[in-house]
Amino acid sequence: MEENSKPLTSLAWTSGQSTCPKGHSIVVATAEGASANFLKGFNQKSALYLCYSTTPETTIEQVITEVVLLSEKTALPVGFAFIGEYVDPKVSVPKKKRLCIKLSPVSTADSAVADLKLTVKSKQLGAPYTRIGDMSGLALWCKKVPVSFQKPTPKPRNITSGIRGLSLDNGLPAQASSTVHIPALVAPKPNVRSPQSEHPIYESNVYGVSAIDGIPFTIHPMFESKISNPAVSFSNFMDLRIKTLADIENEYDYGFVVERSACAR
Repeated sequence: MEENSKPLTSLAWTSGQSTCPKGHSIVVATAEGASANFLKGFNQKSALYLCYSTTPETTIEQVITEVVLLSEKTALPVGFAFIGEYVDPKVSVPKKKRLCIKLSPVSTADSAVADLKLTVKSKQLGAPYTRIGDMSGLALWCKKVPVSFQKPTPKPRNITSGIRGLSLDNGLPAQASSTVHIPALVAPKPNVRSPQSEHPIYESNVYGVSAIDGIPFTIHPMFESKISNPAVSFSNFMDLRIKTLADIENEYDYGFVVERSACAR
């Protein structure tokens, strides 16, 4: 396998080029140049190779962050999965040791497996390669690389254009509308309806409209003469008498006699 610097996105078993999945490359030789066939034996005609794939940085979504070799009695760790098998029906993958990988989203991965090498068991590879384990007389080694450069950068938002869209004055130039000046809120003062107007109106507020604009109602004629004259309107309040709690209880006292007699029946 030639040295690779891109994160691996897939690892699988294959029995040859005819069964190798699309986009994968087969590891046919060890670092020493020997055969990387995992099925060795006298008069052995079947073959079993490892194959891998990488994805361009522009379309990468998941990467292999861990590769482990487990014995048949070891439980599969959380987040790991056995690698795929693309082999002929007559070829069987050894089960005494199983090769497993962990796939992680590229946006959350700090490092990923970028290269996998095979050697004879006695061969030792230095850094940055880490020995995974031995299988069928071959040693597996992997190299990791950081993937921080792979993480997508969020697109900056154009806040200026957003503020322009919220401007209350669409007639202002783009330079002037980028800064929105909010006037101080003033409580609207009621303006009494004149005989010529059809609806009551309020003085202009910050938006140029009042809370009752568009409501179709008029004042009863019997109140127009009083309201149109402010002096008469103010004198109406002079007749108001503030009632005490005793006055209210005496005026609205109710004994519930009928209800009590109905319940007694």
